[in-house]
Formats: sequence, structure tokens, C-alpha cells
Amino acid sequence: MKRVLACLLAGALALGIVPPTASADNAVTRIKDIAKVQGVRSNQLMGYGLVVGLNGTGDSNKSVETVQSIVNMLKAYGVAVNQGSLKSDNVAAVMVTATLPPFVREGDTIDITVSSIGDADSIQGGTLLQTPLKAGNGEVYAVAQGAVSTGGFAAGRGGGNSTATKNFPTVGMTPNGAIVERTVEDDLGRNGRLSLSLSNPDFTTATRMAAAINSQYGGVAQAVNPGRIDINIPAYYKGNVVGFVASIEELPVMPDKVAKIVVNERTGTIVMGGDVTVDEIAITQGGLSIRVQKSTNANQPEPFSYGTTIVTKNSDVEVKEDKASTVVLPATANINDIVGALNAVGATPRDTISILQAMKASGAIHAELQLI
Repeated sequence: MKRVLACLLAGALALGIVPPTASADNAVTRIKDIAKVQGVRSNQLMGYGLVVGLNGTGDSNKSVETVQSIVNMLKAYGVAVNQGSLKSDNVAAVMVTATLPPFVREGDTIDITVSSIGDADSIQGGTLLQTPLKAGNGEVYAVAQGAVSTGGFAAGRGGGNSTATKNFPTVGMTPNGAIVERTVEDDLGRNGRLSLSLSNPDFTTATRMAAAINSQYGGVAQAVNPGRIDINIPAYYKGNVVGFVASIEELPVMPDKVAKIVVNERTGTIVMGGDVTVDEIAITQGGLSIRVQKSTNANQPEPFSYGTTIVTKNSDVEVKEDKASTVVLPATANINDIVGALNAVGATPRDTISILQAMKASGAIHAELQLI
């Protein structure tokens, strides 16, 4: 029996099929890993700014937005300049993006990403000037400023015919480059209630999660739909909502799995879930190989004749069809039986993909077939 299992496992690895783990203990996970508290979310921020101090690698005068931005900035400081005579080689117009995490307070710092939007060759070594970062509602939630680190370079710009680049010198980052000016209030546990959102909505998983919470705290949880569970905060946790959420996140739950087969046609990798079942089916797999060999012959004329040399090209075509193999696959819920049957007919990963698609089309395989 052990030798049979070893052969099946070897066949699975040869076909690029990853068999699932059969242990039910490995399927148990924490609520924290499959759900999150509604309202606890990040917010995206964005702003337009200028990076200065570049060594001639900034935007050219063709970038009208850069020239206009420089003029407007200097005008705000009481400096009047002629836009036509202004050179912007040391300045680059950029878009600044950042993510505002939940529960951050005023004065906290967040990382920012700086991306050139003009024709600058590089923003390496530049400094981002003060840039307000706005959310989707148009309100400013952070202000960014600081030195930009690109982690790349662009060389050979000055008079050379070629340019050597590493990574993306037109995109950089500034760790802790933005200061939070406004907090997004997250009223956790408002009205004595909170909700959990499942990462993968499922009726069975939502029911099990509500049952696990109720078994610990009584009838406080209800699965409203496959993706949401409403929870009434117990009276003894009213003043400690954070502790209540932490205790819920540690509760073990066995999430339900959908029978699915994921196929990557580019790499020939096939991943099957343990709940995949098949009906009784016969699989025939035959191999057909064609080989074409080309050769060149030269026909020489007789000595002292007026003939010319003639070159001919010949082709030798050989067709070989291997004997087809037929295997009857019984109705089974064991993924190893599927792997062993496909391996028995000598199916390659590419053949296995075609066989699985045909099995799905015939209705013999009960699983979702996903191609990536």
C-alpha cells in the first residue's frame, strides 16, 4: 500500500499537480485570517507636486505643466519670472501617492511614492517640495515633503547614443515622507454592534463562524448573508471593544472549500482541491508524432558535356502513431485516483489540461475549472 501511495505521489509531481493535504487539522484557521472588521480600512491619498534639485535630468521646456507650476510657485513667494526664458531641467512634475492606514492620528508619518508625469529622465537625488495629499472627497489628510530615493539610475544621457538604466529611475519612494494632518475616525463598536466581513463569502463558512462566536459568548452573532456577520457586543465588553475583537479573532473555524481546479497553461501547473469528485468515465489518450527530415542532393553532368549542376531538395516524412491507451476511471472522491489514472496513460501536463477540460465539458467532473 505504501508503495502504491508513493507511486501516485511521484506521478502527481511529474504532472505538475499539487495534491491537497488530507489532514483536517490543517483546515482549521483563525477568524482573524478569513475575516475582518467592517469599517477598519485604509484610504488612498494623492497629490501633485514638484521634485527639485535634479542634475539636468528633469522635465524639458516641452512639459508645459512643469513650467507653469514653477511660475505659480515662485509667484506665491513674490518672485516674478518670464515663463518663456525659464528652464526646467532641474525640476520634474510628479504625482505623489500614499495609503492612509486605519487608526492613524495627527502627527503620524506614512510612506509615499513619487512618480514622474513629464519627460524627466530621472528623479534620482531630487527633493519633493511640500505637497498636500487629498482623498477621494477632496479633503487634505496629509502633507508630503522630503528627499526621493529611486533605487535606480539612468546613465548615458549626455551626448551618448545609448542609455543604461536600472530599475525605474522615474519612480521613487520617501519613507515616512508624509505627515498625517487629519484623522479618519473609525467608530468601532458604534451602538454596541460590529460586523465581520468574510474575505471569501460562503454560506457554510459564515454559518460556522457565527456558531463559533455564539458558542463562546452566547447568542450574540448572526450570519446576515454569506459575506457578513453582525455581532452584539456583550455588556461586560462595552468598555473594552478592542479586547472583544481580539478574542473573536482567535476563535478557530474550519472554512468550507469550493471544489476547484486551477490550471496554468503557461507553466503546465495544475492544482486540485480535495473536494473534487468525478463520475465513472473512460479516457483514451493516443500519441501521434510526425518527423520531417530534409536533405540536399547535387546532380553533376557528364565530363566534357554542356550540362549544368542541378541541386535538388528531398524531404523524408515519417508518421508514427502510438497505440492509444484506455483507462476506466471509477467514480471516486479521492484526488489521488485521478492523478494515478492520468499518470497511467502517460499524460503530460499539457495532455492533462486537455483531458480535464474534456472531462468538465462532458459533465463527469464536479468542480470549477479555472484557467489562469
